[in-house]
Amino acid sequence: MILVHDPHAAPPPRERLREALGPAGRARVQDYLAACPRHRPTPLVALPGLAARLGLGALFVKDEGQRLGLGSFKALGGAYAVMRLVIAAAEAALGRTLRPEELQSEAVRLVAAGMTMACATDGNHGRSVAAGARLAGCRSVVFVHQGVSQARADAIAGFGAEIRRVAGSYDDSVVEAARQAAAQGWTVVSDTSWEGYEDIPLDVMQGYTVLAGEAFDALPDAPTHIVLQAGVGGLAAAVAMHASEVYGPRAPRIVVVEPARAACLLASARAGRPTVVPHDEPTVMAMLECYEPSRLAFEILAARAHAFVAAPEERAVEAMRALALPQDGDPAIVAGESGGAGLAGLLECLADEKASAALGLGPDARVLLVVSEGATDPALYARLTGLDPRSVATPKVSP
Repeated sequence: MILVHDPHAAPPPRERLREALGPAGRARVQDYLAACPRHRPTPLVALPGLAARLGLGALFVKDEGQRLGLGSFKALGGAYAVMRLVIAAAEAALGRTLRPEELQSEAVRLVAAGMTMACATDGNHGRSVAAGARLAGCRSVVFVHQGVSQARADAIAGFGAEIRRVAGSYDDSVVEAARQAAAQGWTVVSDTSWEGYEDIPLDVMQGYTVLAGEAFDALPDAPTHIVLQAGVGGLAAAVAMHASEVYGPRAPRIVVVEPARAACLLASARAGRPTVVPHDEPTVMAMLECYEPSRLAFEILAARAHAFVAAPEERAVEAMRALALPQDGDPAIVAGESGGAGLAGLLECLADEKASAALGLGPDARVLLVVSEGATDPALYARLTGLDPRSVATPKVSP
């Protein structure tokens, strides 16, 4: 299902969101990332062969599977929000302004030692929060729902997090994390927002502007389209807003892709307000299995997105294999089952002549995709694609 959307019919996002997710926001994140020894820009990969086969002018992929050694774009969000929270608490305790590089100082770590960060996750956000907490010296408790594989839960625990299982869906784990955090005096570091809870999710989204800015810096020409996967919508909204602030009137068209079994943003766009959709069968795109959108994300996407796509299950696997087994000399890319959802949505649009024409997806289109995660569950990747992710040669991280 594809909903072509008129973003001009929605109220513009608040100025606060434009400032936080524009170039100044990206610069703030870069200051914190300088304290991370593993930080490197991730590759921007051109796929001219696939672009030609799809009838597009150009196709580029930002490969976030190599981000900070955590395998996902979410490494930029949760860890950054944790670092900001620790610095803010230390500033209040010490009575002075601190620089990001002071995060590792004895005085700041003493404050951090008394803090606990809590979050709910489908897998990748929890890994980022746990990694940020370990870097800062504080405790983390991560709530995972029954659909999160044991391999992903173990990976989070590997960063020192305490794992707590929750019956139900991702949305149920969000509620439980907030409930237990309130009872224990912990800080919730969520990538979704709700009424009265915006500042921390906005910090998480601000982290994602880095990947957008890196891509825009590296592209030979401004993109005409950006196709972005969405769960609660934080990545899609952050990239859409950053593109709008960087390119102004030349901003690309934004296409938002969700699993057909969890298309809460599409339903929200149709209703004109944040909307909860009924729980369906689990989707193979497990990192995107969210039934209620982030209010912040929807505010932005309602005013910036040109289409919402509900991708069927088979498209996700088709996209994974297309990226791993390229033709015509294109490089291979490892994309997890949610990581390739942008390409899945693009394929769905191109199969619909009416939608494709309405969006201008033709020979003049220069399309940017984000592979949001690599094979964060290698066994599942192998089962879905028939390929060992270690055998797929991927582009190297930029120097």
